[in-house]
Amino acid sequence: MNNLEPLISAQQLADYLEVPLATLYAWRHRGEGRPGFRAGRHLRYRKSDIDRWIKGRLLERAR
Repeated sequence: MNNLEPLISAQQLADYLEVPLATLYAWRHRGEGRPGFRAGRHLRYRKSDIDRWIKGRLLERAR
């Protein structure tokens, strides 16, 4: 039984957020955005981390 959450690539995240891939890399360089991790040479993100980050951003904006 596999309990690991599926991972999404940087390109999939850029598509999901509708931002250029370069924006994700810029956010990562500046320490903004949702932190991903390296799987070898590839940057990966957990969908639950992304959803939590979006919710936090929406709450900040509502204040």
